[in-house]
Amino acid sequence: MNSKLKSVVITGANRGIGLAMAELFKQQGNVVYALCRQSSKSLDALGVNVVENVDVSTEEGLFNMASALKDISIHVLVCNAGILRDESLSDINADTIREQFEVNALAPLRVVDALQGNLVLHSKVAMITSRMGSIADNGSGGRYGYRMSKAALNAAAMSLSKDLASREITVGIYHPGYVQTDMVNHGGDISANVAAGRLVGLINNLTMAESGVFKHSNGEVLPW
Repeated sequence: MNSKLKSVVITGANRGIGLAMAELFKQQGNVVYALCRQSSKSLDALGVNVVENVDVSTEEGLFNMASALKDISIHVLVCNAGILRDESLSDINADTIREQFEVNALAPLRVVDALQGNLVLHSKVAMITSRMGSIADNGSGGRYGYRMSKAALNAAAMSLSKDLASREITVGIYHPGYVQTDMVNHGGDISANVAAGRLVGLINNLTMAESGVFKHSNGEVLPW
């Protein structure tokens, strides 16, 4: 690989924010590896390296990911894959809460663990989380599994920022905004392209001084 080219790995890249980020990183001249369970026409049209059959919440998916990226030095790793379910106090569903923990909290940590040998000096890890994982910012309650899983992801990301610091690997913790994606039935207030542009800008400018900082895609520092 040309030493000036950077490799970017994105999970959940077949649609929404992941797809938009894959497109933007490619436009900036990076070599993009788009990981997903199943590709889409939009992803296929980008001309990036598509790696299918990667369900990050399963052993098989993690194995497929590690095998496909075996000899790749990763400069940017974006853990974007996530799910949203809805529980309320009157309708607690332990199964969907566990599912969200597996996908939203445990899977990103396992992705980084599986690929830590691919990370190089000054690599960047971006965790796409949510301000709904903020305990101080919870003004409406509900969404138990999503809030709890994203709070757990934030905790894991902070630990990663400490454990990877000796290798000068930075960790960004990012809330993309209320984005018009399938996850929220396109009810958001900004497009996936706008969110992706903000996130890619934050990742490109991430320094060791801001590793482990929880940020809104608009640059605002969010409370834990």
